[in-house]
Amino acid sequence: MSILRQKFVWIGTAVVLAVLMIFGLAMMGSVLGAKAKSLPVALVVLDRPVDVPGGGQLALGETVKEKITGIAQLPVKWRAMPTEEDAKAALDRQDVYGALVIPADFSAGVASIQSAEPKPAVVKLYVNEGMNSQAAAAVKTMLGQVAKNMGGELSRMVLEQLGQRTQQVPIGTAQALLAPFQTEEIVVHPVGANNGNGGAPNMLTQITWMGSLVGSIFLFLAASAARRAGRPWSVASAQVLLGLALGAVVSGFTVWMANSWYGMELRDSGAVWLFLWLAASAFFLMQTALLNWLGFPAMGLLVLLLFFSMPLLNLPPEFMPQATQDWLYSWTPFRYAASGLRSLMYFGGEEGMSLPYGVLWWIAGIGAAVALASAARKPRGGGSKAATDTKVAAAGADAH
Repeated sequence: MSILRQKFVWIGTAVVLAVLMIFGLAMMGSVLGAKAKSLPVALVVLDRPVDVPGGGQLALGETVKEKITGIAQLPVKWRAMPTEEDAKAALDRQDVYGALVIPADFSAGVASIQSAEPKPAVVKLYVNEGMNSQAAAAVKTMLGQVAKNMGGELSRMVLEQLGQRTQQVPIGTAQALLAPFQTEEIVVHPVGANNGNGGAPNMLTQITWMGSLVGSIFLFLAASAARRAGRPWSVASAQVLLGLALGAVVSGFTVWMANSWYGMELRDSGAVWLFLWLAASAFFLMQTALLNWLGFPAMGLLVLLLFFSMPLLNLPPEFMPQATQDWLYSWTPFRYAASGLRSLMYFGGEEGMSLPYGVLWWIAGIGAAVALASAARKPRGGGSKAATDTKVAAAGADAH
């Protein structure tokens, strides 16, 4: 067939395969096969030793601590903390995804199983839902399994001790052996209603980026047409100012739409809007700077940034390959916008805001400077419209 002899068939095939490889890497490379590793979880052991009949002391807190921290299969990085208040503060700072608190009466509660009136202690399992729903779900499952294994080990231990003294076990003791301690699961910083299981900050970031991108394209086209009439500095300044105004509209409409149309629960809509305005402005100015200097080929870079970054927003860093953390997640602007929104929406905006604010302000400032500097660049056609008209008039005079 003659069509098979055309070079575009083979060039097109190679291009298609290259595109598939690039977007496959972007969409699947960092997501498929992701698994948790070194998830930070606070461990608080408040247990006090208790005297037992026949002499000696029972100190189960340290024993349990040694056992659970020695389980290499757990993808957990335990952070020992002295008090429950310290663990709560770490949860508020988004330093840990959860916490396991062994109470002061833990040993006493287990020892009471052998008495006539068992009084099991209460072990607390904290889950930091707002920090990342996927990591929080994993931590919740692991802490529940750890507590279950702890209960089984303690039941066997107490049963062995009872078996050495008597062949009959009272009914109350037998019932207490089924649950040598109680567990209380506490969800902190809940994500609220209609928040996409904690994915709302990522959704708002993506929508804002797309709105800013479309706006930057149309303002770039308008600015390109206006530059033909001269006054490039005025045009560039107007382009930047209109982009900032458009950012206010994009962010405001996005927040209103999420809250009014879809019932997204927002603690402080005004604070979310102002931060999202900053994010929209940073996105717009970065996009405009690239478009002003590179033209429409910059769209390729922006699309690649979009497709490589978006799959990472829902993943906690501990689920990513180290190369993805170092070479992409560490610098992508989406990460800082989403983390800032998460802090505002689920943590009250009191902790973890300095880095997102700093990065977005730097992006906005550098983007504005580079976008304005494009006014000093000579048009690709060479000269302004006035100069072109002058050349045409001179050519006409020579012809006469």
